Amino acid sequence: MSSTHPDHVRIELGARSYDVVVGDNLIANAGALISEKIGRTKVFIVSDENVAAVHLENLKQSLADDASVRGMTILPAGESTKCFESLEQACGDVLSSGLERGDCVIALGGGVIGDLAGFTAAIVRRGVRYIQIPTSLLAQVDSSVGGKTGINTKHGKNLIGSFHQPHLVLADIAALSTLPDREMRAGYAEVVKYGLLGDRDFYQWLDDNANRVLAREGDALKKAVRRSVEMKAKIVARDETEQGDRALLNLGHTFGHALEAWTGYSSRLLHGEGVAVGMSLAARFSEELGYCPPQTAAQVTAHLKKCGLPTRIQDIEAETPATADHFMDLMAQDKKVKNGQLTFILMRQIGGAFITRDVEHSRAHAFLAKQINSNE
Repeated sequence: MSSTHPDHVRIELGARSYDVVVGDNLIANAGALISEKIGRTKVFIVSDENVAAVHLENLKQSLADDASVRGMTILPAGESTKCFESLEQACGDVLSSGLERGDCVIALGGGVIGDLAGFTAAIVRRGVRYIQIPTSLLAQVDSSVGGKTGINTKHGKNLIGSFHQPHLVLADIAALSTLPDREMRAGYAEVVKYGLLGDRDFYQWLDDNANRVLAREGDALKKAVRRSVEMKAKIVARDETEQGDRALLNLGHTFGHALEAWTGYSSRLLHGEGVAVGMSLAARFSEELGYCPPQTAAQVTAHLKKCGLPTRIQDIEAETPATADHFMDLMAQDKKVKNGQLTFILMRQIGGAFITRDVEHSRAHAFLAKQINSNE
């Protein structure tokens, strides 16, 4: 992976604005970067067993001269860690460490750790500072940016949480060199989402360069991460707490979150894989409802398949049969439901997503029933 100067993308939120730094070997320089932004501070690290085994010592060494590490919580890897039990453990450990409001929690890991550590920081002492050091592609381009934090429950994904903005995000693309290929592909689904929802040129660039991004070629990977963050930054700046445009970032997620719940938030379906199927379903539904031109869904599906991602409900292994009734019940728990009406992010074209609550339940139910039984 080539060495490049880091790029800085500003998240403009007034007094709570912060930088997302995208570059190589940022973990090795985290101490200096953190000190530069917020001064010398006490820190508490939250990570998972897989990430800690690879990156924790490097981070601790980088912090030695610029911060005082007061403690660590190392949790099991996987989506099931985003639960009340892990939250209680992290909160208790942070409080036991003596961390104060002006001190800082560091989230070192993927989206699961980022969400859980961010929520911990949001509620301990009614809010302490925190820094995101995302180590997965999905976290670098999506979950580490924008201040959404939370945990999952039996009722659905991310239904318990808060908006709590980080003070700094360090997206170290060198950390992706150790990411398993499946995790890399899952993260890529969130990258292509940005092209599909609002930047046709970026989508076309990805269609031509997906293999380079997935192969972790430095310049291509850096561009993919930076452009994704730039697009999210603009949307978050307009709509921090998802009252309007920010819902566009959930393209594929209304379906995808239901699919994750159906598989029990297990390794059978990674979040990005659920989003890939969800985006394919959203494109097909958009076509069926007459919103976008014919063959749009075929283009979207072909791109995702080319990248090794699932695109159909039948591509997913689950312990229980798929039924439209069950999926509709799971989708009804979506955070964007308003007055009982489902919110869908659909497409008018590649690069042109929109938000609608005008879809009748019967149409959605019939569509899901057809997709469950389709072999296309």
